[in-house]
Amino acid sequence: MIPRYSRPEMGRVWEDERKLQRWLDVELAVCDALASRGQIPRQAAATIRAKARFDVARVRDIEATVQHDVIAFLTNVAENVGPDARYIHLGLTSNDIVDTAQALQMVEAADLLIKGLEGLAAAIEKRAFEHKDTVMVGRTHGIHAEPTTFGLVLALWHAETRRNIDRLSGAKRRVAVGKLSGAVGTFAHLDPDVEAAALGSLGLDPVPIASQVVQRDRHAEYLAALAIAGTSIERFATEIRHLQRTEVGEVEEPFGAGQKGSSAMPHKKNPVGCEQMSGLARLLRAYLQVGLENIPLWHERDISHSSAERIILPDACILLDYMVGRFTRIVAGMVVHPEAMRRNLESTGGLIFSGTVLLELAKKGVLRDEAYGWVQGAAMRAGSGGEDFRRLLMKDPNVSRHLAPEEIDRCFDVRHHLRHVDALFRRTFGRS
Repeated sequence: MIPRYSRPEMGRVWEDERKLQRWLDVELAVCDALASRGQIPRQAAATIRAKARFDVARVRDIEATVQHDVIAFLTNVAENVGPDARYIHLGLTSNDIVDTAQALQMVEAADLLIKGLEGLAAAIEKRAFEHKDTVMVGRTHGIHAEPTTFGLVLALWHAETRRNIDRLSGAKRRVAVGKLSGAVGTFAHLDPDVEAAALGSLGLDPVPIASQVVQRDRHAEYLAALAIAGTSIERFATEIRHLQRTEVGEVEEPFGAGQKGSSAMPHKKNPVGCEQMSGLARLLRAYLQVGLENIPLWHERDISHSSAERIILPDACILLDYMVGRFTRIVAGMVVHPEAMRRNLESTGGLIFSGTVLLELAKKGVLRDEAYGWVQGAAMRAGSGGEDFRRLLMKDPNVSRHLAPEEIDRCFDVRHHLRHVDALFRRTFGRS
């Protein structure tokens, strides 16, 4: 079943009807190329193009007997074409058709995914500008670090999403290839110029060299691009999951009217959509592992990759399509709580400015290790005893000997940390 948020177009790319149509597209392109070179009668090619069709149910019935999907397909097409069907599949092997047609499907799926990722990037960009100056605490190791803004967090997501678009676009180019070079890739029964003409009419490039199959490093790269994109979404979703925790409360994924979070606890609003992103990303990474194991085939080919690809390529594309659509909705509808961000930022009483104090002391000529000890000592006392960090610094004769009270106050000004936000936005989005 296609996931609820996946576009029906993606499901159709991988249906048997579309797959067999792509097989037929390849066969017709070869017939046209042969006819244009006088290698088969032009009238036969015209008849084939006019009459060639298939019926999925009939192909399945034939395959149940012959136990070969391409032969079953060709048999059904021949039933409809008549005597001129003898010119179909001339000089080809099954994988000439299967690999070339599959490339067409992968390109079509990639175009849909890129369009979806562009939509996700746009949704992130909109929210990033909305919260460009929404101050929050940054966290490293899960511990409060220094101030940042939620807009910068989202800008980081946007840059990563753009890289995923670039990665998938590159992988799409490298799978937009076919081969019509026969059983072991030597063009024993078909000339290279026929391959070039037929593939060109389909919008594909010939691989420079092949065995019986197009080498599977291309497919593994494609799956890697999908897995990385899905894992990026998982990273973004994990951030929301953390920020939605009760004791943090800074961001929530959207919670619809009438939605229920728990069968037992009516108060619950759980980040179930983001948790789904984490689970589905694991599947994408597992599909990549299979794609990597499909690379080392025996000699000119074996069939160990084929059955796996019938699962991993459609599933990976449909899963990522679902994830992109679902997470775009989450980004567009997520609820941000700036007041909670400010409260958490201030919860440590200014400890997050310890690094600024350290640097100011260093600028005054204090040895870094010595200054670190003074600041750390005050921070540890403030953190454990509830004393005010700024007051402790001002009372410390070592610190006050080098920094005047107003200089210490300036160290606690959040604006100093965020003075380059506009510059970062210009670098990320081309505008601020």
